[in-house]
Amino acid sequence: MSRVAVVQMQASMQKEENLRSAIAYIREAKRERAELVAFPEFLMAYSPSKQTASELAKIAESTDGEFVSKLRNAARKNRISVVATIYEKSRIKNRVYDTALLIDKNGKLSSVYRKLHLYDALGFKESAKLAPGKELTKPIRTIIGNVGMMICYDVRFPEMSRMLALMGANVLVMPSAWVQGEMKVEHWQTMLKTRAIENGCYVVAPDQVGNIYIGHSMVVDPFGRIILDMEGRVGLEVVDLDNKLINSVRKKLPLLKNRRRDIYAKYFR
Repeated sequence: MSRVAVVQMQASMQKEENLRSAIAYIREAKRERAELVAFPEFLMAYSPSKQTASELAKIAESTDGEFVSKLRNAARKNRISVVATIYEKSRIKNRVYDTALLIDKNGKLSSVYRKLHLYDALGFKESAKLAPGKELTKPIRTIIGNVGMMICYDVRFPEMSRMLALMGANVLVMPSAWVQGEMKVEHWQTMLKTRAIENGCYVVAPDQVGNIYIGHSMVVDPFGRIILDMEGRVGLEVVDLDNKLINSVRKKLPLLKNRRRDIYAKYFR
């Protein structure tokens, strides 16, 4: 068994304020005996539609900047792993990466994932401010399992979670800022359950709440059972993940083994 803390928060536009909140949550997660704490997308700052791309680019940092350095220090001091997100500087003028980071309990930056699928849908156009990532990030072994990282809109693309599972992931951690709208809660809940079921893995999905976001941070087990739904609450919740359950479900429901790769190869594009 391993213990994971999920943070559901309403990020402000003030980077320093959000950093202080994150460090306080890291301390709280440690008090709750969590081994990893996961934060939502846009932890660094809420970017309203009126904020320009150049204004957002000004607050972006590199992965060795002050924001990440202080998170790494908090992880090391509290001996806890952290999944956090930042606006990362890019070489493209007035565009930043939406980046998820995995920091281990020693404060080492273990993994960096830049969001592949930008939310250019349902009236939004993230590509007006963000630059897309260029590759999957290999799952990394942690105390809670082999973690594959995705971000928000990525959940709508089942190829990505399947590839991460085939690369060894058995826990998908998915920082998100899921925008409100018609059927959006239903889509969110359904797809998180589906990604868990079809890959026989845990899905840990911390979400933003307030502003324009739905909340409903969730954890789903490998058989599709929702073991956490924070609905509209702000705060931190802790759940236990059972690695034995992953192995049991994958044995009983061997979807990864039963794939017809010989057939798929004829049609894959």
